[in-house]
Amino acid sequence: MNYNNNHVEDIQIAYIGGGSRGWAWTFMTDLAMEPAISGTIRLYDIDREAAKANEIIGNRVGERKDAPGKWNYCVKDTLAEVLTGADFVVISILPKTFDEMEADVHMPERLGIYQSVGDTAGPGGMMRALRTLPMFIEFADAIREYCPNAWVINYTNPMSLCVKALYETFPQIKAFGCCHEVFGTQKVLAGIAEKELGIQKIDRREIQVNVLGINHFTWFDYAGYKGVDLFPVYRRYIDAHYEEGFEEADKNWMNSTFGCFHRVKMDLFRRYGLIAAAGDRHLAEFMPGEEYLKDPETVASWKFNLTTVAWRKEDLEKRMERSRRLAGGEEELSLEPTGEEGILLIKALCGLERVISNVNIPNAGLQISNLPQSAIVETNAVFERNAIRPVLAGSIPEPVRALILPHVENHERLMQVVRGAKMKKWRSPRKPADVEVPIPEKASIDVPLLVKAFMEDPLVKGRASEEEICRLVNDMMDATL
Repeated sequence: MNYNNNHVEDIQIAYIGGGSRGWAWTFMTDLAMEPAISGTIRLYDIDREAAKANEIIGNRVGERKDAPGKWNYCVKDTLAEVLTGADFVVISILPKTFDEMEADVHMPERLGIYQSVGDTAGPGGMMRALRTLPMFIEFADAIREYCPNAWVINYTNPMSLCVKALYETFPQIKAFGCCHEVFGTQKVLAGIAEKELGIQKIDRREIQVNVLGINHFTWFDYAGYKGVDLFPVYRRYIDAHYEEGFEEADKNWMNSTFGCFHRVKMDLFRRYGLIAAAGDRHLAEFMPGEEYLKDPETVASWKFNLTTVAWRKEDLEKRMERSRRLAGGEEELSLEPTGEEGILLIKALCGLERVISNVNIPNAGLQISNLPQSAIVETNAVFERNAIRPVLAGSIPEPVRALILPHVENHERLMQVVRGAKMKKWRSPRKPADVEVPIPEKASIDVPLLVKAFMEDPLVKGRASEEEICRLVNDMMDATL
């Protein structure tokens, strides 16, 4: 890549999972709207046909007069081709298909264990990790061989474990995980501040926060707007609106699959004194199963939804049809800001900006002083030319630390399970895919250690016998590996 008069050109971005029918379009939109950087996006996916469609869509966007950011999109067929000489690597993949995710999310319901997301914590997150981590180990090995100095941006869940696999495989890798959940909580605080302070149109970026925790279980111990401490403002709003919660425009929880009224956040604030900084659907999965996810009626009382995989499958069909329309020129992507910060961070790493944002990286500098150095933590960091400098976030109060530690400990167990397993190759049923990816052989998995991880997960702990959990683990492996 070349720097020239406040513009960086010829940036080479490798996009693993480049056939995405959703996130890729967000990425394309933000790139097309940014005039200060340009280059080539190399798309790699086990579904080559989907990647080819995105090649057409991306290049079509680049031809538009209202798109100041100019990028060339091209499909690559191997990891070697996509990675060689890359300046940045973006990873956004779905491990296997929604058929496997259906088992992740719904099979535990036979033991009364409900999950609102099923991709990070709980039984679903752990089984997803077994399918995902072998691929991330392969990616890290390939990055070490073909582009060891590239910056690697992960968007794949389970975020903490994916980033952990990258660093454990290639300790010198320059990788970080991006997640927008913190942005959503800043937006909620901005909305509450508008109501309580009588101020209009507060940008969520004006809400200054100290971030500490692990991905999807992040917390703020500081939040301010200009000269205002937002903790008393938040507390006052909760005291007045605890039962109804906070409703965002066009996001009524009953009509939006991913919507909520933020009542779980409010309850956690009352109980622990910190602002929980993720969507309620994610937060609930990190807590004991008898609390927010006891049964569908309990979930409804907290005003959020259990997302069914049937909905995800139906949504995928709609997105596949939209891909066809976009590639065929029957529809155009709307070039409006998406609210994501990935492109801003790329600009900062190129030397065009200096940005503070939340990031998932190892706790090597003890940016959270009372969590293990081996943990992948989410805190703020300074992004600047070819550097990420984590901000010291301080210590987590002991009651919240006690909630986080079981998940950190399970991350270690799950990495051990994957590292000890033998791998077999799996080929996508989606034609014309011709790429095989590694997944564990069931017979080689340390089942007692995996069962231990299930039993220590707060959603599962104390809710079934060891025999029942062992049977569930084996059945889930049969259905998903």
